[in-house]
Amino acid sequence: MSGYLVTAVDGVAFGLLLYTVAAGLSLVFGVLDVLNLAHGVLYLAGAYVSYLLADGGWRGLALAVCGGVAAGALGGLALSALTRTLAHRGHLDQALATLGLAYVAADLFATAFGGDAKPASPPAALAGSVPVFGHAYPVYRLVFIAVALALALAGHLAFTRTSLGALVRATVADRDMVRALGVDTRLVVGGVFAAGAALAVLGGVLGAPILGAGPGVDRSVLVLSLVVVVVGGVGSLPGAFCGALLVGEVQTLGVRLAPSYAPFLLFGVMLAVLASRPGGLVPTVRAT
Repeated sequence: MSGYLVTAVDGVAFGLLLYTVAAGLSLVFGVLDVLNLAHGVLYLAGAYVSYLLADGGWRGLALAVCGGVAAGALGGLALSALTRTLAHRGHLDQALATLGLAYVAADLFATAFGGDAKPASPPAALAGSVPVFGHAYPVYRLVFIAVALALALAGHLAFTRTSLGALVRATVADRDMVRALGVDTRLVVGGVFAAGAALAVLGGVLGAPILGAGPGVDRSVLVLSLVVVVVGGVGSLPGAFCGALLVGEVQTLGVRLAPSYAPFLLFGVMLAVLASRPGGLVPTVRAT
């Protein structure tokens, strides 16, 4: 039983890792109605930044975090400009454009870093292990859980309790009215894109010691993040949080209990959730 409990803790860590990526994807898709399939490659970019800058010390981790967030924000602004002309052409055009961009970026990363996985080193102070349910468990994963929970809480409060969050919600509800009040809604859209992309890259920086950089990581992270968004409820940050924890537990416990059926189990759970709750676990309440 203790082994399953440790696996469940692993599921929490993996689920929160997915949340850092899925939260931005959910905001951009659910709030701005833009389907960004380049979101997975943003995580991969953060993982490579961690591989390059995180040298086992606190200074290297700080440089990786600052550099990753800055690069993610710039990437989000670039994606916002790219998809602006596709806003009225439907999700298919958005998906094709961003997916093509993701393939190009992934190939560039593979050319620059090779085809092998590149692990990142956590700070030496966090590289050890502590007893959890009678088993040695990495300290870094426990710290990551705490940091990811803090990020989730901060994002929720920023979206629901601040004036910037109110401005974003108002832009979603009635963009023309917000524009009539003198607000440049393009800046709002660009800001949400930049924040979502920065969060995904930050997830890659912090999650690299757990899920390192390598070819194919971007695709697997993207697919799982899409599952999180659909299961949790499109555009809902609390939904993305609940969906990420569910997907993390299903993935980790499924691999331990039934390795051969783990992928089918994940999509089986997704179908069960959508059959019972078509809007997801926590549907978005939209203005009428």
